[in-house]
Amino acid sequence: MAGYALSGSNPAGYVVAWRVIDAAGETWHVQPAAERRANAQLWQLVLSFRSQTATQRRAFWAPFPIEAVSKSSLFNQAERIPDDALRELIAQRRT
Repeated sequence: MAGYALSGSNPAGYVVAWRVIDAAGETWHVQPAAERRANAQLWQLVLSFRSQTATQRRAFWAPFPIEAVSKSSLFNQAERIPDDALRELIAQRRT
């Protein structure tokens, strides 16, 4: 299995969140990653969620139903994911 994250960094070297989502009173930093399983033709989108609440830090990975033949196409499709869809994934994980 190969995986690649799409992220940027600032001059200080810190990873910059792809998306910042407020959900249920918490701030979440979201990063996309591309994953391709052995013998698979398509890349699959996986999202990393990290809570930035000072009192409790939480993190989880969640697959998202987007596939593509190239990583660039996958990340282009990821750009069109609405924030509400990301909030829904967070809500599902909280229950």
